[in-house]
Amino acid sequence: MTYKPESFDELVRDAVRAVSAAIEDGNRRLEVEFPPLPGSVDQYKGASDAYIDANAQLALSAAQLLADAGKKIRILVPDAAELERALEMYQYTLSVVDNVTMGHTREGKPGVFGSISTLLGGNGSDDQLADAQDTDIFIVINHSTIELASIEEHVEQFGQGKVVVLWNLELDTLRADLGLLGFPSKDLHYRFLCQFMPAFYLRQRDYAKTVAVAPFVINYSGALFREYPGPWQVMLKQDDGTYACIAEEKGRYNLGEAKEELMAAMGLNTEAPGSTMAFLRRGYKRSTWWEDGADKEESAAWRS
Repeated sequence: MTYKPESFDELVRDAVRAVSAAIEDGNRRLEVEFPPLPGSVDQYKGASDAYIDANAQLALSAAQLLADAGKKIRILVPDAAELERALEMYQYTLSVVDNVTMGHTREGKPGVFGSISTLLGGNGSDDQLADAQDTDIFIVINHSTIELASIEEHVEQFGQGKVVVLWNLELDTLRADLGLLGFPSKDLHYRFLCQFMPAFYLRQRDYAKTVAVAPFVINYSGALFREYPGPWQVMLKQDDGTYACIAEEKGRYNLGEAKEELMAAMGLNTEAPGSTMAFLRRGYKRSTWWEDGADKEESAAWRS
């Protein structure tokens, strides 16, 4: 299999198709992950305004496609300030599209709506809460690690039995902060984040390896890819930008395993297993704490 999306519109449509298929099969906790901005694929951009705005626009496009299928969609930002900013930016779009609303993951808590009286003709927090209760699908965007706990609280209040889609949150980056001082504990993953099955996942990575002969440094790129209901695939980037599948499994690869598959496909996996050079190349540990914690998870959905 090969994959070469020609535009962000194509990526959104592919993601919506995968989400719709997963919903039809009874799944209610879903993840969508792909780069919403062109550029450096390894750089975390989740805190930048450009990333936030691009991701919101892509989520709106997805919401419109899902609404066209008769669903009521609610896009959730982290707090009231972000909601006010988003409503100012997307007021016209929301006014002409049926069954798509915006809210935040702290709605329903005392005092958080204070200054928001909706810019779209609503009557304030009562209308906002009614929209939340009447929603079929929540799409959650642009949350930081600190704000992940508010997603869980919102799901407990409004999302029981409904579909929740975590949209381009860069969860693997956010998970890395769990358990650190000032951040939520790792239990948030074991208890909550592990429930979210990746319906559409495209994580690109760039690598380089030094060799003893010219050109001495070999650069290569690949991606970990999954489009529900298909398997997980390790994809090698070709010269024309196409991603070609080099390995696939029913279960999720960790990033160390994906890199090993890419190295093998490039003929770069030359160190003898167990050798000193292999240890120096790869290090002692090639997986993360959340990849190693299967026995602590309440659900294995995120691995499926």
